[in-house]
Amino acid sequence: MITQLEVGGVPAVLAPTTGPMHAGLVFRVGFADEPLARRGITHLVEHLALHSFGVADYHYNGATGVEYTFFHMQGAEDDIVAFLNGVCAALGDLPMHRLPTEKEILRTEESTRGEGPTEAMPLWRHGARDYGVATYPEWGLGGITPDDLRAWVARYFTVENAALWIAGPGVPAGLDLKLPHGERRPAPAPSSALPVRPAFFPGPSNVVAWDAVVDRSTTAGVFSGVLERSLFRSLRQESGLSYTVQAGYEPRSGGRAVITAFADALPEKQSAVLGGFVDVLASLRLGLVEQSDVTAVVNQRIEELNRAEENGTRLPGQAFNLLAGRPVQSAEELLAELRAVTRDGVAEVGKAAFADGLLMTPGRTGADWAGYTPAPRESDSAVDGTRYRSLDDEDLAFVAGERGVSLVSDGSAATVRYDECAVLLAWPDGARRFVGHDGIQVHFEPTLFPNGHAVVPALDARVRPELRATMPSRDPERIPAPREPAKPAGPTGGKAGPIAMLVIFLPLLLFFGGLGLIMGVYAFGDDVDVAVEITISVVFLAIAGVAGWAVFWAVNRLRGR
Repeated sequence: MITQLEVGGVPAVLAPTTGPMHAGLVFRVGFADEPLARRGITHLVEHLALHSFGVADYHYNGATGVEYTFFHMQGAEDDIVAFLNGVCAALGDLPMHRLPTEKEILRTEESTRGEGPTEAMPLWRHGARDYGVATYPEWGLGGITPDDLRAWVARYFTVENAALWIAGPGVPAGLDLKLPHGERRPAPAPSSALPVRPAFFPGPSNVVAWDAVVDRSTTAGVFSGVLERSLFRSLRQESGLSYTVQAGYEPRSGGRAVITAFADALPEKQSAVLGGFVDVLASLRLGLVEQSDVTAVVNQRIEELNRAEENGTRLPGQAFNLLAGRPVQSAEELLAELRAVTRDGVAEVGKAAFADGLLMTPGRTGADWAGYTPAPRESDSAVDGTRYRSLDDEDLAFVAGERGVSLVSDGSAATVRYDECAVLLAWPDGARRFVGHDGIQVHFEPTLFPNGHAVVPALDARVRPELRATMPSRDPERIPAPREPAKPAGPTGGKAGPIAMLVIFLPLLLFFGGLGLIMGVYAFGDDVDVAVEITISVVFLAIAGVAGWAVFWAVNRLRGR
């Protein structure tokens, strides 16, 4: 049975366990709270707070998620006390001398992290704010200062914004959790980058993925299990189209939850997998839910709940509930909710989930045929401003205006307005990338536009300093340069070749052109040898035509055309 209490002013949940003692301290802060220009600051705090523990004989770790950051340990009571008290002490005095090293460790960690099949979903659903931030790299690391870290700790790592769980017989002696006081920080309200739902966007060629945001409930959790069974049966057992088929349920603080699902696909089978996936979603939307699937999922959840109650793995979720302002539920209450789930209730969740769905289609396939609307991939319009034609692509132009910037190509536009800019990435060589709240990006390489480097200071001045993220220096070979125009045939290049052509062919044009005209006029006034004179005139005019083409080419080269 779970007991609620307080330790050092921090609300806590405690329950006996059959296994070794373990405990954790959780704070209501995660990726969703980070501005994109400071992306990675919570993860950096976590690493710095754990630095002093080094290599230990017991298991400990920390983790930063979308809404929560926690530190946990399994071991003897004295070790748990030393660990949790030590984390609190470290948060109050972070080892700032480790800042450069920990930043490099985090960059290395990020470079080795693989991309999951549903990782792009938050970006397309939420854009570059709150719950969409988790999709982006930790761009903010380079510019984070000790003062930034201290302010972040003072805001989020406080008594009022923390909760504790202990799986063991009681509170270990000496556990005091000395943290500064502050206030409870609710999770941010989710933003939306989808004007219409259900929607779809193209993804990798080897996977179909889907998610939906629904009301948080035990029934919704059961629906995710029913969805997985239905997809597995259709795509693997019956058609043999997929090998891995999974679905998941992730509750959020604000009374909502995210249901995700994906299935892998061979590139040549991507249309078939997409069709089968969409058919399953449509059938659940229409209420075609098998009672046997509901019963099987409920029984599985009951078995998992009983095991979690025995080994204490249900406690972290209950500590998260404390921070979310939700009541701590007993196992008996949860069991009653599970047994009360009905087929009709699951069907209602399926209907709501379909209406909110976001589908990632494989490769170049689409889903408009199934009632899904394309998610926005470009902006409605470009800003008014000065237009700079690309030196590398004659169809591409960069527009710098009073209210924002745009990249325009073949009638489409990507626009980021300054008042809707989530981050400005700044490279030492002058490259700039604007990322809008809707996730649309405008990248400016000054080497690819006329007077590009002269434009950069004006762009920087338009964006608030706190939105700027400094990026590491790039290898000079990775800085793009415009393609060189083809050089004229012959040993000369640059302006020397065209000038030589003018010197040679302009006199020929004048000489043979003049003689050809004179011979032509003379032939019409002479009755003798008319054919010979006309032939000579035509030959001279042909030579003049060749010389004229050469003069025309040389003049255009000198003008830079």
